[in-house]
Amino acid sequence: MSPSSSIVAAYSGTFDPVTLGHNDIIHRAARMFPRLIVAVGLNPAKNPRFSLEERVDLIRQVTSDLSNVEVKGFSGLVVDFARDNDVNVLVRGVRTVVDVDYEKQMAVMNRDLYPQLDTVMLTPSPEYAHLSSSLVRELASLGAPVAKLVPPAVVGPLLDRFGRPRG
Repeated sequence: MSPSSSIVAAYSGTFDPVTLGHNDIIHRAARMFPRLIVAVGLNPAKNPRFSLEERVDLIRQVTSDLSNVEVKGFSGLVVDFARDNDVNVLVRGVRTVVDVDYEKQMAVMNRDLYPQLDTVMLTPSPEYAHLSSSLVRELASLGAPVAKLVPPAVVGPLLDRFGRPRG
């Protein structure tokens, strides 16, 4: 087995909702790694608008064109998820210097807890650098258009979640 075929990467997050920025990172990481798991985290402290199952389903729809991507929900530490799923590369999206500093600290801690786990940080494509799930939720709740912010499969469920009319 060649070293590259044993690489399993995971892109973890809450994805509430998955944005075009997340989708950009997923598609780019899927080109970089032979196998990519989108690890959808259960973090009740973030008060998610979509259930874990709904978020997993939406990301499965969004990534259905990617044969090397699977989507799994998880709770607890990402290092435990990584260990349980033979993940050896954690993909993280970083938009700002603050993100880089935080992710660097997390990468060092994750590697301390699971020495086989490396972290790769990807910056978003420029057209998505301003997006975050919290911003998208806020805009959707206020009735702003969201079609330029989330994948098409997410628009309807997002509008429904906030009681906004579709199209």
